[in-house]
Parts: sequence; C-alpha cells; structure tokens
Amino acid sequence: MKTISIRELHEKTGEWIRRAADHGEILVTERGKALAKILPEADRKGTPYFSKRRMSPAFRRLLDRGRSRGGTDSTQSISEDRDRSAS
Repeated sequence: MKTISIRELHEKTGEWIRRAADHGEILVTERGKALAKILPEADRKGTPYFSKRRMSPAFRRLLDRGRSRGGTDSTQSISEDRDRSAS
C-alpha cells in the first residue's frame, strides 16, 4: 500500500485519486500518523440487485390461490390524492 502525506494529497489530489483507482489503496498520513485511506471504487459490473430478486414462496402461494390480484397503479392514486387536496 502506498503512503503519502496530507501535504502531498493537498498538492495533487486528483492525481492521487486516479492512482488509487488504478493501483489500489493509498494511506494518507500527517506527521507519521495515519489519518485516512483512499480506496478505489469497487467494480459494479455484476448483475444489478433488482434483477436478482426472487419471489418468496409465501407470495407465490398467494398468487396461486388467487388472493393477490394486483393493485391500482400508484401514480393514479397519487394524482387523485393531489387533486383532492388542491380543491
């Protein structure tokens, strides 16, 4: 892990941030004491969270038994509510 002083960080912040992105962690010190770490952003190339969701077995049973029929579009409900309060 690379170590730099807070002064070096102050003088060339952008350069150190790009280096962390390319090469990994950078430890920032002041008078020999560690103050902070600059960490590269984790890769987010994986599958988005919402596309990995699965229907729970309990909800599946409700659908299969016909107890959940879907609801009203929320935008319609919000619009109706707005119209009532504006009057």
